[in-house]
Parts: sequence; structure tokens; C-alpha cells
Amino acid sequence: MKRLFLLLCSGSACQSSGALAVKQALVEAITEQGLTEEVQIVETGCMGPCELGPILLVYPDGVYYVRLKPADVREIVTEHFLKGRPVRRLLWTAPAPEPRTIPFFARQMKIVLGNCGQIDPEKIEEYIAVGGYEALARVLTEMTPEEVIAEITRSGLRGRGGAGFPTGKKWQAVREARGNPKYVICNADEGDPGAFMDRAILEGDPHSVLEGMAIAAYAVGAEKGYIYVRAEYPLAVKRLEVAIAQARKMGLLGPRIFETDFSFDIELRMGAGAFVCGEETALIASIEGKRGEPRPRPPYPATFGLFGKPTLINNVETFANVRHIILRGADWFANIGTETSKGTKVFALAGQVKNTGLVEVPMGITLRELIFGVGGGVPEGRRFKAVQIGGPSGGCLPESLLDVPIDYESLKKYGAIMGSGGVIVLDDTSCMVNVAKFFLEFTADESCGKCVPCRVGLRLMLSILERIARGEGTEEDLQQLEDIGHMIQSTALCGLGQTAPNPVLSTLRYFREEYLAHIQEKACPAGVCPALIHYEIQGELCRACDLCRRACPTGAVQGTPRNPPYSIIQDRCIRCGACLEACPFGAVVKIPGRKG
Repeated sequence: MKRLFLLLCSGSACQSSGALAVKQALVEAITEQGLTEEVQIVETGCMGPCELGPILLVYPDGVYYVRLKPADVREIVTEHFLKGRPVRRLLWTAPAPEPRTIPFFARQMKIVLGNCGQIDPEKIEEYIAVGGYEALARVLTEMTPEEVIAEITRSGLRGRGGAGFPTGKKWQAVREARGNPKYVICNADEGDPGAFMDRAILEGDPHSVLEGMAIAAYAVGAEKGYIYVRAEYPLAVKRLEVAIAQARKMGLLGPRIFETDFSFDIELRMGAGAFVCGEETALIASIEGKRGEPRPRPPYPATFGLFGKPTLINNVETFANVRHIILRGADWFANIGTETSKGTKVFALAGQVKNTGLVEVPMGITLRELIFGVGGGVPEGRRFKAVQIGGPSGGCLPESLLDVPIDYESLKKYGAIMGSGGVIVLDDTSCMVNVAKFFLEFTADESCGKCVPCRVGLRLMLSILERIARGEGTEEDLQQLEDIGHMIQSTALCGLGQTAPNPVLSTLRYFREEYLAHIQEKACPAGVCPALIHYEIQGELCRACDLCRRACPTGAVQGTPRNPPYSIIQDRCIRCGACLEACPFGAVVKIPGRKG
């Protein structure tokens, strides 16, 4: 009988940190100590605190080991598994049999992520053991399609891909649409920089998505489904392929599921990484083998979708919620969140925050609770400045709005969007002009170019931002940025173009003084924009060690070893910061504003 279960995070983040090498070391050490009958290793999906990987949870002891290396394993096996003494230098926190006592998990409510980090995603038996496919069985044997749609509608579930469209309403539209066959598509084309919510679900609990799709197919009358997933997600693709094969083998996909008249099967389609293919009509075009471009709507995919037939499209997180609503009831789900935004939302916390990683919290939680409660706040010595929420098409909100609840309507009111769930925390080292330029560069590059507002407008906005970042802008540029941004929002063909100006418009709204500093003072207050900073050497601190001169790639640093002080020729300086990094005495300083 097994005494210990070793839950080893084997999501993409932990694998990139060396989780598979840690597993091999565990296998060898456990075998050497004769513990193979007592200890079992379980490769799981993402546990959440990705920055701490590789992560090992020893169950039932409640011990989290973090940032493991293969060299650490023998000590863990000898001291912990044999002698019962956890290796404290490798612990994340004190042993906690109940994970909710750990601050990172305390404010979370894991529904969609409930199985991630807890089961082996490549074993369908483990998914079934925790209630997997019970919802599908109930639907097929006890409910009509209309009853399923009514339950989803009553739950208040809204699409988690960004727009927040009512899921039940979309299902009803496909159900009522004329024409056959009908299709169900899972949008797993997660293209936001820094976002990995869908990837983690697919890697950690792929069967929940398959089950949600099957329930949706029964409800709308479809027999065929597609998962459109990014080819850059090889582990997610592998685990989906395994899950689909297992479900087919057990009769949970394919003909006459649960010996009923309902048949449904799923195929994978790999995307090549175009951000625009996250838009549903561009995604459909890509599956059909066409160039990934959006088309005007109406008609909507519900009536004219894949191959011209009625098509239901929801994203990964939306489908992963479905089984829980069926099993626990619409009222249970509707009691979580706010009046208009029900349930939980999965976010990818990134940027200048202590606890980065994957989190799931109830809708309506404030930005402050998410960033400072779950995320632990910004690192010591730094000050919170802004949060960019909603991916590259989201908005940047200042410290004064930290108590805004996270729901669809509240975020939209203040110039941001929920998006798919990317959250980037910015501290006082961030330049908001540069942040806006970074995201606009991304959306301008990813524009398919089909419509003029997006193709021309975004490039025009970007050129203005680049001019401001060089200290060559004017105050008239700010009005022009706003005018062009609002024009794109109201005239672009698809959601990518319509929301792309958000980072610029929100930073202009809340951080206008930084734009004015770039224009009026020719200075970047955060010291980020290279054209608007300069470096100087403070003579009283210079030791003439010659490190700065040797580090300078352009010969801008001048001086003679052991003969202080050194100086910088501003005309030669490219403001790379190499001299600042090389100086061990703090003699080189970065100063906002031009010189020379």
C-alpha cells in the first residue's frame, strides 16, 4: 500500500525549470532506498505558483518543496521519506495539510483549476475517480437539450474568452439555427503575451474540456467538434491527443455515447500562432484552410459558421466550467461572483508582483485583493504604479482604482477589459508611454491588415508614440492619439482592432503627466526610454577601476586606470546601461532627460 504520493508539477513552466530531471532523480533515489512499494510519483498539471518550479507536493503530509534540483532529491528521500523530517531549506511554507492555509491559495476558489496539480492528466481513470464524465452521463440520461441550455442560462455563465457573451444565449442560438451538420469549436488559440490560463487547463485537466464540449454538442445538436490550439503548446497538444484517444477507447467520444443515440467526436486543429485567429470568424477561416482573417458580422457563426453551417464557439475556460454547473446546479454557480458576472475567473499574474503564476478567484474580487492579497504585492523597495488587465488589448489602471471589482462592467467603465485573463503588475520603474508602445507594437504587428482602421490606424498611432518616446512629440499628438484611437474602436472590423487602442487611451487617461514629461521636459521620469535619459559618472565616487570603460561598447566612457575621475562622451553614448551595471561603487548614475 502506498504511504506517500508525490505530486510533481509537470506543466510547461515546471518542465522548463527541470521537472523531468527531478522526476528521474526521484525514481532513482526511491528505487535505491527500496521505497517503490510505499511511494508513488504522480505527474500533474500546473499547481499555480509557476515562478517556484519545479514544485513537489508530498501528500498527505502537505509539504511543498519548491525550486527543486536533481541534487536535492536524495536528501529529501533520506530525510523526509525515510526519517519523517521535511528538508526545511527546500520548503515553500511550513507543512500545511490544508493548502488553503497558505496565503497564495487562501483567497482563491478553485473550480476550473480544481483538478490541476491534483491528478495525472494523462490517466482518464484519475479524472473519472474525481467525478469526471458524471455530468455528461447525467445530461444524456436525465436531461433534454432544452433543459441543459436552460441550466447553463440560469447559471449566468458568460464566455471567458474576453467578450463575456452569455453562454446559454449563444447555445440557444445554435440550437435554433437551421441547417445540418452543426459544429462545436473550442477556441484554445491563446495569444496574449504573458497569458497561459488555457494552456494550463489543457495540460492539467484536458478531459474537463472534452466533457464540456460533449455536453454543449448534445445541447445544440452537433456531432462534430474541433479544438483549435496553438502549435506553440506542444505539451497541451500531447495531453489532448492522449485524452481524446482515451475517451474514444472508453466510449465517451464516438458513436452512441453511454449507449444513447448521441454521437460526438473531436479533432484537433493546430494554429500557426496568429493572434487574430483568436477572433472567432478568423479561427473558422483557419480551420477551413483559408487565410486567418475576420469577416463582417452578421451573419454570426451561430447561423453561418464552419463550412457555412451553424457553429458554437466557446473558449477553454468556458467549457471547463460546464461540468461543474451540471453537477452542482445553476444556483450554486450563480451564487458565486456578482449580479452580472457569475462564477470564478482564472488569471495569469505576471510582472512586478511577488507571487506570479496561475490563480482562480471569484468574480467581484477587487484588484487590490488580487494583486496584494493573492499576489503578495510588489517586491520590497518598489511602489505599485499600475495594472494592465485584459491582455494586449486591455487597459492600464492606476493605484487609485485598486478597489474596483473585477467584473465585466466595472472594468469596461474604467477603460479596461476582462480579456482572457492576463494581468501584468507594473511598479514605479515602468514608463507608461513605453508600456503603451509595447502593446501597440504587438497588436500592430499581429493585425491581419484586412480593414483600413486597424491596418493604417494602429501604425499611425505607433509612429506617434515612437516620436513621443524620442522626445520629439507635441501636445497636439496627444489629441491625435485619442481621436485615432476612438475612430479605430468604432470602425475596425473585429475585436482585435476595436480594442487595440485601449492601452494607449487608458494610459492617456490616467498617466497623462508622463506623456507631458516626455513632450515638455524631454525626459522619461521612469528612466526607461533610451532617447530621454543619460548617464553620468560622479567624480567623488569614481575609483578609476576601468570596469565601466571596458564594458562600454562604443568607447563613450573615457579615463585612465587609477586616475579618477572617468567621464562619458554623450555624443557617443547609446544609453545601453552597460557602464551602470559594471560599476561596483555606484559612481555611474542614470538621469532622466537628455544631455549633450
